[in-house]
Amino acid sequence: MDQFTINLLFVGASFALYIGIAIWARAGSTSEFYAAGRGIHPVTNGMATAADWMSAASFISMAGLIAFTGYDNSSFLMGWTGGYVLLALLLAPYLRKFGKYTVSEFIGDRFYSPTARIVAVICLIVASTTYVIGQMTGVGVAFGRFLEVSNTAGLLIGACVVFAYAVFGGMKGVTYTQVAQYVVLIMAYTIPAIFISLQLTGNPIPALGLFGDHVASGEPLLQKLDAIVAELGFKEYTAHHADTLNMVLFTLSLMIGTAGLPHVIMRFFTVPRVADARWSAGWALVFIALLYLTAPAVGAMARLNITDMMWPNGTNGEAVSVEQIENDARYDWMATWEKTGLLAWEDKNGDGHIQYYNDKNEDMQAKAAEKGWEGNELTKFNRDILVLANPEIANLPGWVIGLVAAGGLAAALSTAAGLLLAISSAVSHDLIKGSINPQISEKGELLSARIAMAVAIAVATYLGLNPPGFAAQTVALAFGLAAASIFPALMMGIFSKKINNTGAVAGMLAGLGVTLIYIFLHKGWLFIPGTNSFTDADPLLGTIKSTSFGAIGAAVNFAVAYIVAGMTKETPQEIKDLVESVRIPRGAGAAQDH
Repeated sequence: MDQFTINLLFVGASFALYIGIAIWARAGSTSEFYAAGRGIHPVTNGMATAADWMSAASFISMAGLIAFTGYDNSSFLMGWTGGYVLLALLLAPYLRKFGKYTVSEFIGDRFYSPTARIVAVICLIVASTTYVIGQMTGVGVAFGRFLEVSNTAGLLIGACVVFAYAVFGGMKGVTYTQVAQYVVLIMAYTIPAIFISLQLTGNPIPALGLFGDHVASGEPLLQKLDAIVAELGFKEYTAHHADTLNMVLFTLSLMIGTAGLPHVIMRFFTVPRVADARWSAGWALVFIALLYLTAPAVGAMARLNITDMMWPNGTNGEAVSVEQIENDARYDWMATWEKTGLLAWEDKNGDGHIQYYNDKNEDMQAKAAEKGWEGNELTKFNRDILVLANPEIANLPGWVIGLVAAGGLAAALSTAAGLLLAISSAVSHDLIKGSINPQISEKGELLSARIAMAVAIAVATYLGLNPPGFAAQTVALAFGLAAASIFPALMMGIFSKKINNTGAVAGMLAGLGVTLIYIFLHKGWLFIPGTNSFTDADPLLGTIKSTSFGAIGAAVNFAVAYIVAGMTKETPQEIKDLVESVRIPRGAGAAQDH
């Protein structure tokens, strides 16, 4: 059986399972559509939250960014896991106690203002849509490779699949679908990692194998990797090279962005009690840790395997030949990924070999001139393909490759569904029912939610054709937007009685506005290529990249909110009493009837 057929079997079987679950658990009411009837067990919710959280950015893109940068990109791991601690301690139980369906509804009621609710909807839609762009980018990469079509065709196919099961299931269907997706994606991530760790280090636990010895050479794996990449003119893998201020701000943006992401927070509205919200966050951390402890090993081992394949005779010998790439079965993965447009190579000097090295390094430029090389000939290696290509690079069995295909798609689709649900809830429940047409019927509200979801899919698919970065980089922008707009409003809403409606609205608008402008200045207005004035290589403010600006946007939000609140009318007493009641750690209030 050829690899294409194996991929279809694994992907087809997993999709049949997801769609079957979505139909079985189809939402029949707004309570089931928005909050799954508030009957989800904490362990189930933790697993669904983990799947919702571990998106294409985590599964497909993060290890690739770590692999080609090393230690400096470990900030993705620190920020995304640290954010869950903030979420579990500071937000989840209090929001569940409030007893509403959505983040925007909490903000509207806490700040006693329809305007605050509408502004929260705008912030939510901007952050979530940016996040979905990253997911659709991952969907395009995964479908493009495993259906052996172009990246664009893969993206369009994936959009149709997302529409099929997310639109009809609502939160109830999405929850149980995400449990199945978690099982698929964690198996797909860890099984290849175990195989590769055994190959390279003899240790079946990748996280331990990362710090073990390389089987062939006997030297520590990371030491060997450091030496090889340095010989090719790249920066040492384990050393810190990036700007420390930017790294700290980036990690902080990811942390508070995590605690402010509406599609994650919504999951804590689905459990019966306040205590269950805390337990859900704890279980989610356990399930997430299984992947996040493995990711650094996947990145390092993949980088070593790629380098070995490009230099099979060692870095001082001949590079891989064009003939070997075309005729050796171990290099078939290069031909299949070339079809997607995400991998490319060119024999620039016509010597029959493909030299892979850092042609911007001065020492390597001198070496290249001496040997007659004319630049790096592995001209394109999209970071988002590394995890999906990893089993093929390591020459693992066909069923493992098929499993990774299913896992990559599960990761991208599960988060896309959660985000689309957050967007549709914001539009139908908070905007239409909450502000425009409070008398809308339950049937009409469900219909508007599904229409909003379909429109969001269409917009994200269009923008996903030309994303502002790799999947994880695009997602990082969304975290920055959530950090600058939603997180401060939630924190002040729960822990400060001083912030009034005017201060909250001014803070959210200031935080969102300044962060969005900074991002557009670096990534292009509305992410349109060529309309940017700066780049992350040469940013506007010192060394602060667009992906790190969310922390500064959050500081602006807090500052503006407190200043404006101090200059305007004091918060009413009944709202102060409401804040006090939310903070009392006893029992959950009954869910509001809608």
